[in-house]
Amino acid sequence: MLNSTDLELLSKNLWYSQLPIPFQQLIQQQAHYQKFERDQAIFRSGDLFNGIYAVLDGRVRLGYIDIEGNESVAAIAEPIMWFGEISLVDQQPRSHDAIAVGKCLILHIPSQAIQKILNDYPQYWFHIAQLTSQKLRFAFLELISIQTQHIQQRLAQRLMFILNGYGNHIRIENNIIHLSQEQLALLLKCSRQTINQELHLLEQQGVLKIAFKKIEILDINQLHSIAHSLGQL
Repeated sequence: MLNSTDLELLSKNLWYSQLPIPFQQLIQQQAHYQKFERDQAIFRSGDLFNGIYAVLDGRVRLGYIDIEGNESVAAIAEPIMWFGEISLVDQQPRSHDAIAVGKCLILHIPSQAIQKILNDYPQYWFHIAQLTSQKLRFAFLELISIQTQHIQQRLAQRLMFILNGYGNHIRIENNIIHLSQEQLALLLKCSRQTINQELHLLEQQGVLKIAFKKIEILDINQLHSIAHSLGQL
């Protein structure tokens, strides 16, 4: 069973907080803790489905590394973000890697457990679909952003996504983003020099403050305005 601290943390996740109480209780009964070290794989692209996960502490890099060693990063999962449900829905192997950025504490619901819950209570598939659709929505927003927005808007939008936990947080409670400029560049598919330049421009506007491997957001409203401004490519 989960301890009271982690139950309180789970309650801050938007998806979990809106689940029917019986579904929450089943998750609590079936979930168990897993610990991962830095650069340890939680799962790899091509692996068979082995359950769904939530980040309780630490960060998890969701992406892919090709045969030449080139890395693509889709998102950095932080507390309290759920991941790994796509293969549950489409019954296909994992589409990407999930790698611990540093030491991580992860909540894991094994595949047999979640499958039994959904077989016994098929109405709960609706909530799994909501979790998957949440990620699909952000993927479409990012695709549209790449095609229509300039880099400062894209950067501002991605920073807002991270603050909001890609839709996982009920409200924004933390204005610190623990990412290096190299990681941001990977997320936005541009050079570190470009990210550095754009971050300094935002710092000059009083929107944020740059530190070593972290960014402090000083004006969330202004950051939101930049992300949703009308200026386009």
